[in-house]
Amino acid sequence: MITKLSVVLSLIAALFLNGCNHAEHEAHHEPPKLEATTPFRKDVSLPRQYVGLIEAIMHIEIRALEKGYLERIFVDEGQWIKEGQPMFQLMAKVYQAEFETAKAEAQFAKVEYLNTKGLADENIVSPNELALAKAKLDKANARVMLMQTRLGFTDIRAPFDGIMGRFHARIGSLLDEGELLTELSDIRQLWVYFNVPEADYLNFKIKEGDKLGEAVQLKMANGEIYEHTGVIERIVGDFDNSFGTIQFRALFPNPDKVLRHDETGTILLTKHYSNAMIIPQKAVFEIMDKNYVYVINEEEKLEQRLIHIEAEATKLFLIKEGLDESDRVLLEGIRRVSPGDKVSINLRPPEEIVPELEMYTE
Repeated sequence: MITKLSVVLSLIAALFLNGCNHAEHEAHHEPPKLEATTPFRKDVSLPRQYVGLIEAIMHIEIRALEKGYLERIFVDEGQWIKEGQPMFQLMAKVYQAEFETAKAEAQFAKVEYLNTKGLADENIVSPNELALAKAKLDKANARVMLMQTRLGFTDIRAPFDGIMGRFHARIGSLLDEGELLTELSDIRQLWVYFNVPEADYLNFKIKEGDKLGEAVQLKMANGEIYEHTGVIERIVGDFDNSFGTIQFRALFPNPDKVLRHDETGTILLTKHYSNAMIIPQKAVFEIMDKNYVYVINEEEKLEQRLIHIEAEATKLFLIKEGLDESDRVLLEGIRRVSPGDKVSINLRPPEEIVPELEMYTE
């Protein structure tokens, strides 16, 4: 009796366990339900950013052209000065004395020449003596010009309109020839140099010509956008092989003199993409430096699809090739699935997803 009961209970337990295993097996193979969407198209404008160095178009060092004591300073640091305005005065007494001496020597040489010419006209002296007297006079006159020039070097004036830099010498300083006094910058217009990666440069050259005259904006160090728009003027020089970049130059007006020489900023260059194909960034994964997405085929299975990205926006990728608008792209669970897996999806239309993502649009 006990034996029969044990057999019956064993059969019941086996049937129960088999049912549970079958249920678990069915549950295990039930495809997961994951979120998906389709690519969409939209006109997009993306600002590309490049670190820029601001330089005055006219920026020079003012140096002493002669040795001497700095006697006077007529301007101040940071002052806007006009072309021809006095800046510095070196002690001129020595150079004035040399100039007067040279003039006296030239006058003496002139008298000698005139006397010799009179004698030569009467054939008393040879033509060679007259030529020597003329050469002596020319040499004396040249020395007068030299001494006058050196005297002029003691009076240092502004070569153009500009803003004064800091002083590197003070009144009473003994200056050597070539010693730095200050800098002068004309900042009414400024150049901004910025380095462009090779890929961007090729897009400029191949797709859009040389882009000279392209409008750009400048973001200043405090994060504010400079009120005046600049234009790209030149592509400068050769590539820097160390960084894979080439230098561009943009011209900005600076009527209020807000910007200064050697300031830094960020160039904002807007790139327009017409009818661009867009997908969320979270749908993309990378393998060996290549970008892929999972596409759900007609059998509700996952296909791994290689894509090429044209540009990147906030939380979005603009797709160059690899997808169609009808493709269903997996948005979540990418790390939990594999190619060939069967999935159940919650297909969300792009118009539901777009408001959730940050982007720049026209």
